[in-house]
Amino acid sequence: MKNFFFIFVILNILLINAVHSKEKNNFFSLKYNKVNVRQGPSSDYPIKFIYTKKFYPLKIIDSYENFRKILDISNNSGWIHRSQLSKKKSAINMKDNSLIFSKPEIYSKPIAIMKIGRLLLIKKCIDEWCKIKTDKYSGWVIKSNLWGFVD
Repeated sequence: MKNFFFIFVILNILLINAVHSKEKNNFFSLKYNKVNVRQGPSSDYPIKFIYTKKFYPLKIIDSYENFRKILDISNNSGWIHRSQLSKKKSAINMKDNSLIFSKPEIYSKPIAIMKIGRLLLIKKCIDEWCKIKTDKYSGWVIKSNLWGFVD
């Protein structure tokens, strides 16, 4: 009886961790430059619209078999086959004229100014900062200015 109880406790812990890790990693990015978004979770459904930007961040809000229901920064939603999604971390700048800094502190040297809507690849995040790369610039941005995958 003790063994049964022990196994029951372990399974519950694993199940709880699996649910929490699934909720935490609900942002993905596009794997390709052209991805169809469908009205329902099957290739039989018509195409609703098409994304044309690789690494564009999307929030997963539901799943059905191999399809994921997504939501983007503009609240557009639809279904994408999971093969079209990447775990590559990305985000979109939400604040106009925000700065990229050389270090994760506001008193460090500014490297560039970003416009709203700028696509950023996330290298890592610490505290209130994320190290990013965009085109020829690499540096640190304030996490609260971003929409997408942020630790």
